[in-house]
Amino acid sequence: MLGSEPKLPRPLSAEERALWARVIASVCPLHGPAEPPPPAEPQPAPPLPARTAVRPEPRPVVQPSRSRPGETLDGSWDRRLSRGLVQPDVTVDLHGHSLAGAYALLDSRLEQAIAIGARILLLVTGKPPKGEPPIARGRIRAAVGDWLAASRHAGSIAAVRGAHPRHGGTGALYIVLRRRR
Repeated sequence: MLGSEPKLPRPLSAEERALWARVIASVCPLHGPAEPPPPAEPQPAPPLPARTAVRPEPRPVVQPSRSRPGETLDGSWDRRLSRGLVQPDVTVDLHGHSLAGAYALLDSRLEQAIAIGARILLLVTGKPPKGEPPIARGRIRAAVGDWLAASRHAGSIAAVRGAHPRHGGTGALYIVLRRRR
């Protein structure tokens, strides 16, 4: 509501005033009675410098040190994933887990997949309940992106893509891991 005046707080009732008075009476200063600070003497303002035409130095372009998951696949990988032509090396099913349990399971399975040199991990999060709007997502599915970005394994993740219907469709994700060198 633009242009409306701010609403003033309501006055305290007699009971609230009595309670507040008891609170104030129970407060003790930490370092003895407080003395008001001495008044500061006004100091003259420093003279303004003469105006000169100074151009700021151009800012250097900062390149990100590490790409985020999902930005490093080439077109052939994306085509193979979208057509369901890939076979996941590891499958992780998060059905029936709490958020904390799902995160712990995902973290441990990512560690195992990286250790064995897997390239594609299929993460099954589940589909939203029937009757929900198509944009509704489960809590685990909604949190997966943040989990992966903040994970200690984020540097090992090349991309995250939606799964093909034969692997779970909207209820699953492919996590493509980087090749170890």
